[in-house]
Amino acid sequence: MQQIIDDENQLKEVFKQAFAELLQEHKDLLYDVFSEVLEDIALVNAIKEGENTEIVDKDQVFQILESKS
Repeated sequence: MQQIIDDENQLKEVFKQAFAELLQEHKDLLYDVFSEVLEDIALVNAIKEGENTEIVDKDQVFQILESKS
């Protein structure tokens, strides 16, 4: 049942089909990967934004958080 692939185009097509099948069968995995990437991008953007803002004391932050709960 095994076939020998002797043509580069044939090999490319086999990889394309295998990749498409993988994506169809494991949509949840792909979704998880993209979610993680988007979360990482958002975190990087938040860190960059935080680097350009005023530094505040930790106690001030906790006071604000406690007053809102």
